[in-house]
Amino acid sequence: MDQLTQIAEVIEDDALLWSRSKKWVVTAALSASGLNRIMVSTIMAPALPSISRELHLSDVESVLALGIFVLATVTSLFIGPLTELFGRAPLMHLTNIWFLAFNIACGFAKNGTTLITARFFAGLGAGAIYPISSGCMGDMWSPEERGRTYSLYLLVPLLGVAVGPIVGGFVETYSSWRVIFWSTSGLQCITIGICFLCYKETHLPTIVKVKQRQVDGTQRQVWQAPLDFLNACISSTTWKLVYRSLLVPFRQLLTHRSVQIQAIMSGFEYGILYLVLSTYSSLFTTQYHQSVAISGLHYFAICIGEIIGSQIGGRAIDALGQMAKRWTKADSFRPEFHLPVIAPGVLVAAFGFLMYGWAAQRRLHWFVVDVGATIVSGGMQMTGQAMSAYNIDSYPQTRASTTAAIQPFRSLSAFALPLAGPPMYASLLGYGWSNTLLGCLYVFGYCSATWYLWKNGEKLRAVTLM
Repeated sequence: MDQLTQIAEVIEDDALLWSRSKKWVVTAALSASGLNRIMVSTIMAPALPSISRELHLSDVESVLALGIFVLATVTSLFIGPLTELFGRAPLMHLTNIWFLAFNIACGFAKNGTTLITARFFAGLGAGAIYPISSGCMGDMWSPEERGRTYSLYLLVPLLGVAVGPIVGGFVETYSSWRVIFWSTSGLQCITIGICFLCYKETHLPTIVKVKQRQVDGTQRQVWQAPLDFLNACISSTTWKLVYRSLLVPFRQLLTHRSVQIQAIMSGFEYGILYLVLSTYSSLFTTQYHQSVAISGLHYFAICIGEIIGSQIGGRAIDALGQMAKRWTKADSFRPEFHLPVIAPGVLVAAFGFLMYGWAAQRRLHWFVVDVGATIVSGGMQMTGQAMSAYNIDSYPQTRASTTAAIQPFRSLSAFALPLAGPPMYASLLGYGWSNTLLGCLYVFGYCSATWYLWKNGEKLRAVTLM
């Protein structure tokens, strides 16, 4: 009878069976944590000239100070497997605190080396949000409602991508660039408090372990979860499990063709997004001769596009997914049913690239450029969201590790492609032909890869041994 009671309690605590209100509280805490971590990746972009002057940075060091944060998120390759071994909550709390410590250090940097180093280590903590969020959203929400719930989760973090440069521009204009890091650190303190109060463990195997401790009389308090994680890391008996877990994303990258395709697609899209973000402010300061603060306001166009794209895309993912299920007469919902949204998404983005590029080339009114950028970001958000949903449901037992396997491609692309932005736009191609090229590559690459996954995704998962 006791055994049946324990099983019933475990089933009751399964995150997939939580009440919707409890799920949304945890989703909101996750979303709040994502806001600051993502915002800090771009917030210092408008302040780079003043930072370079004060710390005597070269052009390469200046770009490195901005991009090293995104590059450091490649370490989520290790965070994802650890969340499946020790649980999502301990890693969430530890990386929140880690990120806070090094973000504060950025504000006290006296030279370029210190700033770049602190930005790198802050990025280590920030990058954990990608596998943690994928794991948590997959733990709590069913595939049939993946689109709408994921779109609502993304609402707040998406603000961070565009709001960061806007806030950074005004803070740099009317105060010191150091205030950028100190103010975001204050926001991070609030986020840490929210997570400790509202964030609950969603990983079912970890919940089972906690229940077992209750039965054994060794239950620990919530705040002691990070300490349990550290003690487990120190214990030599866990190293074999850690080693096996850390191999999962590497094995998926090497042997799973589906994961390889997802990694290339996501990396390409992420790189283009950061190329646009890193060059958008300079477009208005050089082509339209606007101030740094005013040029930062144009990021609202990208922000609006991402929000609209996420909400339209989220509902379209669920609606088209159900249509695909009926059309194929499938017995259960397959991850491939998330993919049809990608086709309209890439076409919308391609049209936006043409509008944005040629409006900037001809120096049409800045509003036309902003409308083009809004369309670009909206279309890219639709495609990226569909690919994220596919990624979460492709390998449900190791979804955090699968996301971690893909993240290095995103990080490297987001670091490398923006380096090509200034010389590309300054070349004979200009904004017009450069964006036309990007749009064509985006359509061809995404459509061909999506069609391949639609036809062969299920077979690829079936023949690959975990």
